[in-house]
Amino acid sequence: MERPLRFEHTRFLGDKRTQLVYDVDSWEDAEIIDEIVAAETGLCFGPDSLAEARNRGYSLATVGKTRRHRQPRS
Repeated sequence: MERPLRFEHTRFLGDKRTQLVYDVDSWEDAEIIDEIVAAETGLCFGPDSLAEARNRGYSLATVGKTRRHRQPRS
């Protein structure tokens, strides 16, 4: 999948509503990534690693894994 323009330099994209992080390089469903960018609830991590995302309370999204959408705090 191609990286979104706003997050073109990041591999891991977090969704503030669900606390899930997506590996944009290996994620196949572009619709979910586009929805995150359109809703402006995306979050990138510095350093751009899965370990940093987990440090902030995010878990890796897998196909079929869903969570309830909540209002982002920030």
